[in-house]
Parts: sequence; C-alpha cells; structure tokens
Amino acid sequence: MSFLAAFIMRGRMQAIMIASSLALISLVMHPLIKPLVIIVSFATIALVTLRKGTLEGLYVLLSATGATALLVALLVGDASFLLLMLVSCLTMWLPVWVCAIVLREGRYLSLAIEVAVMCAVLGVVGFYGYATDPAATWQDMFMPLLQMLPEDPSVEGMRDQMKVISHYMTGIMAASTLFIVLFGLFLGRWWQWLLYKPEGFKQEFLSLRTGSRLAIVSILIIIMAKTTSGLVSEVAWNIIILLFVLYLFIGTSVLHTLLANKKHSNYMIPLFYVTLFLIPHIMLPVALVGLFDAWLNLRKIQSAPTH
Repeated sequence: MSFLAAFIMRGRMQAIMIASSLALISLVMHPLIKPLVIIVSFATIALVTLRKGTLEGLYVLLSATGATALLVALLVGDASFLLLMLVSCLTMWLPVWVCAIVLREGRYLSLAIEVAVMCAVLGVVGFYGYATDPAATWQDMFMPLLQMLPEDPSVEGMRDQMKVISHYMTGIMAASTLFIVLFGLFLGRWWQWLLYKPEGFKQEFLSLRTGSRLAIVSILIIIMAKTTSGLVSEVAWNIIILLFVLYLFIGTSVLHTLLANKKHSNYMIPLFYVTLFLIPHIMLPVALVGLFDAWLNLRKIQSAPTH
C-alpha cells in the first residue's frame, strides 16, 4: 500500500481526495467491508498529521469534511444532509487527528493509545450523564429489529440476551469505534515509517507498554465493578471493556516479542495472530498478559542472559 501513501503525501488535494472519496464509498459498502474503508480514510488523516503537522492535518480534515458533506447533499438532493454529514465526518475524523497529534508530539505509540482509551472512557461517562437510562436506549434501538423476526424460542432467547447486553452496549460500541480509530492510526503510522524509515513501525509496536499506575487504576476499577451494584457497577464494567482494548494491544505486543525469540518464530507468530482472530476467547489471557506486564516486564526477563 506504499503507492497509496506516496500519493497522499504528494499534496493537499491528493489527501483530501482520498479521504473524502473513501468516506463516500463507505456509505454504500457492505457492513463487513465498511470498517476497512473507514480505517483507510482515518489513516489518510493520520499520515498527513504525523508527517506534516497539526495544522496541515486539520486543513485536510476540514476540507475533506466539507467536500464529503457537499457531495452527499448534492447526490441526495436534500440540503438537510449537509449539516448531518458535516457533524458525522467531524465526529469520525477528529479522534484520529487528536491521536495523531499525541503520537507526533509525544513520540510514543503507547501514549497515543492511552489517550484514545481515556477519550473513549470520557465518552462513556458522558453518555451515562446524558442518557437517563442507557440500557433502555439501546433496547429501544435494537428491539424493533428483533420484533421483525418470526416468533421462535431462539428469537425469544435473543431478546433476553439483548436485555442483558444492553447494559454493556455503551462500552461495546465505544470499543468498536476505538478499534477502528486505533487501526487507522496504526496504518497511518505504518505508512509514515514505510515511506521514510522501513521497520520503524515494527519496533514501535513491539515496545508497547503502560505504566504501573494505570494498571493499578485498572485493577481498582475491576474491583469496583465486582463489589458494587447498580449504575456504578454498570459504568465500571463499560470502562473495563475499553481498558480491555488497551491491554489487548499491549499483550499482543509482548507475546509477539516473546515468540519472535523462539526457534520457529516464522510459524508461531502468524499462528498466534490467526488464533487471536479465529478464537476470541484467548483475547482475555492476552489482555491479562498486557496488564501484568506493567510489573513483570516480560520482554526484559526474556532478553536477560542465562548462565
């Protein structure tokens, strides 16, 4: 994909064209393909911001937002879509732009991930402060879809599951958005290194680590979720879902590094990622590795000389 990154870096118009075109394409793509298209559009904003600076990234973001909103309004033939698309594009691109600024200025990928997670946490807390009953809001949104299905014991079971899941849907939706933002940031960073310093992204990703203070706070939130009830417990569980994303990336980085030092690393590393994708259950132990690495520093233990 280096050709696309090189094209984006040719100038403002090229970057604006790619970002706005991908945003338009995402509107008509299959739901399974749409996140991939959005990730590439995020990467476009991230690459420009990382390489050319905050103001240049903002210029491309605002220009692409205006172009996308105007084109959608013209294609639909309804001026009311202009404001809707302006808000949608800004909501979509601003988070990755902020994360790219943090990465550019802070120079640590782990810091950018932490900031993204903290912003998502604030979003969850803000939603709970805004919505009277978030669980009921999600039920009202999804239950009509289930009502359209024929009466069946399995459908009734789905309705019961939806009532349970609705209490955690705020965190799930925030985590889904967080994944897309971070993958867009990763792709933009990878493009930057690919163009100007090959192998740089690999070194950066494999050094992901968080501090013990954040790990302690994370454990305290887990304890709070387990020992309290009602709204406090529900908010804590939704925040834990977001912290899970943070430690999943760190755990993946740690295990990749450890496997790279093994004899058959060429086979073990791809197998690890395939297993991670196909068997979601192993994400929990991987995230726990990321959490406890704050104290264990497993990479250092692995690299320590043996006598």
